[in-house]
Amino acid sequence: MGETRATTPTTIDEYVAGFPDGPREILEQVRDALRRAVPGGEEKIRYGMPAIMFADRYGIHFAGWKKHVGLYPVGELDPELEAEVASHRARKDTVQFFYAKPVPYDLIERIARALAAKHTT
Repeated sequence: MGETRATTPTTIDEYVAGFPDGPREILEQVRDALRRAVPGGEEKIRYGMPAIMFADRYGIHFAGWKKHVGLYPVGELDPELEAEVASHRARKDTVQFFYAKPVPYDLIERIARALAAKHTT
């Protein structure tokens, strides 16, 4: 999403493949964390970003940018998890993880699991 592309990707594989080494591996690991959190979740491109769907209308999106990967939408979480996410919040519904720092894939997995539980019950 943050990179210039000749064509719009139609699959998550195409989307991730469009990134250079480094960010591409991080995006692959973010995707794996989301898959672990939402087993059987449908993968699709929505709004130009990869998404793992929880239910018909709800899912978690991720997008690669020049310096970070973002997760969207990440609404307010339970207080304990929110405290862990706070340093990564960019906006009310946005969480960012910078490539230059270790990406907490376990936290990404817990975020997605919490959101999936909220939207599938």
